[in-house]
Amino acid sequence: MPNTLYYGDNLDVLGAHIPDASVDLVYLDPPFNSQASYNLLFKDQSGARSAAQIKAFEDTWRWDENAQRAYQELVVDPRVPAEAKELLGSFERFMHRSDMLAYLVMMAARLVELHRVLKPTGSLYLHCDPTASHYLKVLLDTIFGPRNFRNEIVWRRTASHNQAKRFGPIHDTILFYSRSDSYFYRPGYRPFLKGHVQTYFRNQDAKGNYWTNALTGAGVRRGASGQPWRGYDPTSRGRHWAVPGEITRELGIPDELPLLQKLDALFEARFIELPPPGSQAMPTYKQYLTQSFGTPYQDVWAYQPHTSGVLHDSVEAIDEDVRWLPRQGGSERLGYQTQKPVGVLNRIVSTSCPDGGLVLDPFCGCGTAVVAAQRLGRQWIGIDITYLAIAVMESRLRDTFGLEPGRDYAVLGIPRDLDAARALAAQDAFQVQYWAVSLVAAQPVGGSPSSRSAKRGADRGVDGLLYWIDERGKQEKAVLQVKSGHVTSAHIRDLSGVLEREKAALGLFITLEPPTRDMRQEAASAGMWYSGLWQRDYPRIQIRTIEDLLGGRRFELPQSLPPHAQAARAGEAAEQMRLQGT
Repeated sequence: MPNTLYYGDNLDVLGAHIPDASVDLVYLDPPFNSQASYNLLFKDQSGARSAAQIKAFEDTWRWDENAQRAYQELVVDPRVPAEAKELLGSFERFMHRSDMLAYLVMMAARLVELHRVLKPTGSLYLHCDPTASHYLKVLLDTIFGPRNFRNEIVWRRTASHNQAKRFGPIHDTILFYSRSDSYFYRPGYRPFLKGHVQTYFRNQDAKGNYWTNALTGAGVRRGASGQPWRGYDPTSRGRHWAVPGEITRELGIPDELPLLQKLDALFEARFIELPPPGSQAMPTYKQYLTQSFGTPYQDVWAYQPHTSGVLHDSVEAIDEDVRWLPRQGGSERLGYQTQKPVGVLNRIVSTSCPDGGLVLDPFCGCGTAVVAAQRLGRQWIGIDITYLAIAVMESRLRDTFGLEPGRDYAVLGIPRDLDAARALAAQDAFQVQYWAVSLVAAQPVGGSPSSRSAKRGADRGVDGLLYWIDERGKQEKAVLQVKSGHVTSAHIRDLSGVLEREKAALGLFITLEPPTRDMRQEAASAGMWYSGLWQRDYPRIQIRTIEDLLGGRRFELPQSLPPHAQAARAGEAAEQMRLQGT
């Protein structure tokens, strides 16, 4: 189903909901901690696990029963190519049962599914870092076939990163594979450098500045493109005629016209220059500056700060459209740890997804691929295993495009009734916590927005926070607690203590089970808090059940601030980036 967010493990969602050959473009940025010690990734699980290793992989992959089961299923799955099975066996002998092997096994299972859902004309872009990119490329070769490898794109992700005894690591790797030879590809362009224009476009005629470009391509062809024209034989030079389609289309030369007649038409329109008599050169065509799109995208995407003014007819810096997110501030940054700039996804989507096509991001995080797809008029599917990510994406789509879940797109996997909430609580209590906090648009406490699985940190009895500005610009806050099990009045007394310790104005208690009469009395005894700005009293401790919130009964609160940075509206973001300069 297009334009849908799914909560759940992407392997399960892909298998249950995404049909074969239905997706035009897959972009995935799977979680991986590149700051972890390289050697620790290969530590055999028969030995003691260090605290550093546990920390490095608590949000990514571990060798455990799930990894072992996934490995065994891959070995017997008839859909998995034999080459991939042999490669994983080699990885096991080399890496033993390490966390790196767990990562590759889990990725293999998902890449097989992603290969299945891609159309024959589809493409896949896997965003990773140098820690595992070489293993992932070999794995992709066995699933997609080495002939379908198209590019290893290098993206500059930061300005500098100083580290002792090695060069600063400042790039990510994006591996580009197609499903077949007949894949969709629409090249994009960046403005020429001024120096390039001054060096090459020096010739001039009535149509403007131009330079002469090759009219032939490398290699011999047996068809019309290998035949002689006006006495020039490309085959004798090991080449063939390569007519520039953009010029023939602009001149209205029919595509179905035989190739040699196209050459005649271009010559009559004075777009072809013949070499002087006796020259060993071949004919060339005039490439006019006014008819040139610029430099096609290459496989290095590297924003160069402080280069504004070096591009022809542009105020942008080199590769400014794929500039990294600034560490502090910036209209695009949402505070999501692994967020990628939308410019990178704009390039990928516009190049490899046809108009109206379908983009799938199985690790969508804060939804940058979804935003790029929506902005460029493509359909989209996003999958994530945390409710916090789903909540961030809903807010981002609302802030950027004014889209609302249920009206403009579907959200599947999130509880819509009490029974579904109970089922989630039985499966993962931490995800219930994140989901409940998102129901009131609060900021969660504990774990990371980019976590693959929620892990409770030192929350000290606070599961979420809400902030607002009250009288005389003073910032006030409410603390939230979420309980999915049995509850008693002791929980409310504990919340009172948290309220005092955190110096919070209000305490909000969310419970899956109905509160007792003693709990309500304990909450009432906490009294009221007065807002000078809103000139009214609010119950200092309030209790709501999950059923209350699903039914629309909200907490009594002043107007709160959003829990994360708000995304700029579509159309505003580009202007804000332009004003920021280089």
